Amino acid sequence: VHQKDFRSLKTDDVYTIELPRALEILAEEKKKIVMITSAGASDLTGKFCSPYSVHWTYDTYALAAGTARMLVQDSGNSWFFISAGLAFGEALERDATDVIRSEGGSVVGGARHPFGAADFSSPTLLAANSKAKVIGLANAGQDMVGTVKQINEFGVQQSGVRIAALLAFITDIKALGLDTAKGLYLTESFYWDLNEQTRKWSQRFYARNSAMPTMNQAGTYSAVMHYLRAVNDSEDPSSHAVMKAMRALPVHDLASPNVSIRADGRVLRDMYVFQVKSQSESKGPWDLYKLVKTIPFDSAFRPLKPSDCFLVNHLQ
Repeated sequence: VHQKDFRSLKTDDVYTIELPRALEILAEEKKKIVMITSAGASDLTGKFCSPYSVHWTYDTYALAAGTARMLVQDSGNSWFFISAGLAFGEALERDATDVIRSEGGSVVGGARHPFGAADFSSPTLLAANSKAKVIGLANAGQDMVGTVKQINEFGVQQSGVRIAALLAFITDIKALGLDTAKGLYLTESFYWDLNEQTRKWSQRFYARNSAMPTMNQAGTYSAVMHYLRAVNDSEDPSSHAVMKAMRALPVHDLASPNVSIRADGRVLRDMYVFQVKSQSESKGPWDLYKLVKTIPFDSAFRPLKPSDCFLVNHLQ
């Protein structure tokens, strides 16, 4: 991979930028298709876009815009961020801040923590003392889980502060438990209990894995199925022809049927704002979310123009 292309990036960007970008560069060089189903940085369809890559499941803009816009419009107009000190955390905070300010809200402060931190008491106390109406968690995985546990231990939510996890998966919520995670707001592109189709597919997944699928697992399944349909429809097996067929075919997704792949490689899909249920509201081990708002695919992601992606003017 051409390391010179990474000189402008910080070393910790490998978490969500450098590895997917490295694959994009390799894909361009070898003329191979790469489908990004788990990485989230919105720059992957911006300044780092590629003619051979598709960004499938979600991105930082959609996650931030979904939760932040809904909460600001519902009186949550002052925010404090607890963010991972990584490019991923910075992108989540940046995208959420843009939405908050565009809706007339404000960011009153923020605190960064290292990736894989063992203690979140300091940023949690800063957030609690900020008097912000919403604490936004621009982190993920064990960092997000640890932050929510610390917030719960300090009783922050009992004071009326709302907590927004800008990237959380159903497995994270399951690990936290409803007594700890109840009331948390989050945005996802998939939930097993959305409709009859998602329930049937998820039950098949559960039978094999003893767990309900995350949005990344559903997104990966969707991406592979779409690729295979494009291969079947294309008489030319070259990557260029298959990618053209992928763009022409509607994406018949598990949660968002008949959506499209945009010129910059962004798959447009519906996004969903959820709130984590309380124990008394839940009717089963995986009955964890209640749907707050559906964000239609045509408004869930960053507008195509203006765009930093060089493909936008070439492919439209």
